[in-house]
Amino acid sequence: MSIHAQARGDGAALRTVLRSVGQIVLQRHAGTGACLVAALALCDLRLACAALLGATVANVCAVLAGHADNAIRDGLAGFNGALAALAAFTLIGDTPTATAVALLAATASAWIGAALAPRLARAGLSVYSTPCLIASWVWLALRAGASAHGPMPAPTHALTALTTLIDPDWAAAPQTAWFGLRALAGILSGVAQTEFASGAPAGLLVVTGLALSSRRAAAFALLGAALASGLELACGTPLSYFDAGLTGFNGALAALATLALGTRTAICATMLAAALHLAAAHYGLPAMTAPFVLASWCAHGTARMLGGRPRNTAEARAAKYEPQETQTPPRAGATPTAIR
Repeated sequence: MSIHAQARGDGAALRTVLRSVGQIVLQRHAGTGACLVAALALCDLRLACAALLGATVANVCAVLAGHADNAIRDGLAGFNGALAALAAFTLIGDTPTATAVALLAATASAWIGAALAPRLARAGLSVYSTPCLIASWVWLALRAGASAHGPMPAPTHALTALTTLIDPDWAAAPQTAWFGLRALAGILSGVAQTEFASGAPAGLLVVTGLALSSRRAAAFALLGAALASGLELACGTPLSYFDAGLTGFNGALAALATLALGTRTAICATMLAAALHLAAAHYGLPAMTAPFVLASWCAHGTARMLGGRPRNTAEARAAKYEPQETQTPPRAGATPTAIR
């Protein structure tokens, strides 16, 4: 093999891995994946490595399982592995243990996805982050007490980081401006949490990555995070959860998954995802991204029964193929330490 051929092969492999990470926010774009990896590295270098590790393992399993080449190239075979690895590294502090669990969970998610995808496709539904959820719930159940001890949110981190970037003297700003910045920081943190990242700067990177693929997708992610957060705050969710981004990530993902069905449908899916997230938090369940998955299935199932069709062909293809993740993978519960 020539050097040029090997370089092309390595470049194609890297693009596949980055597309897998980008599919966490339902985008088939290597640039989106690169921005998401950068956002994770900004929070914790371990998380960036976890996403790349999980995506690589899942793609290798997909090749061995005989997945369609186009699905692998588009990142559809790897994003659940990335999410599963992110969940492991987010919820397990010990690096060797987290690495072992991440490898097993990424492998399991790849095989689970291979079994689920054709069955769900017959019903006109996407897999989304279901394989990651199943794999993560299994090891959480085996690891006693893990579901109740995720990372503690940092209520002021997102606001401090964002306002410091905008104006070092933010503390002297008028109350209205301060609340506006806090709201923006919380919404951006919600977008960041779609991949287990945290903080407004990470959220800005995720939004940038979305905009590289679709400016409409970036706008819908922000809208979804804002609407879901507003509903959860109105229902009594503590502000510390909003500041940490735990109230918005399911809404952001639901909006991204249903944007091809129109704005009204996306809003309905977003609000349903927030309601399901509230219900899971009330009962102390480790829902992670399950509310987004269920809300998106309901929206697409209803549109299918009513004969609705996505307005944009490209968006329709993205909605059909994509998931998640995150983080598939992450979080909100009855206590500040509950996982999303």
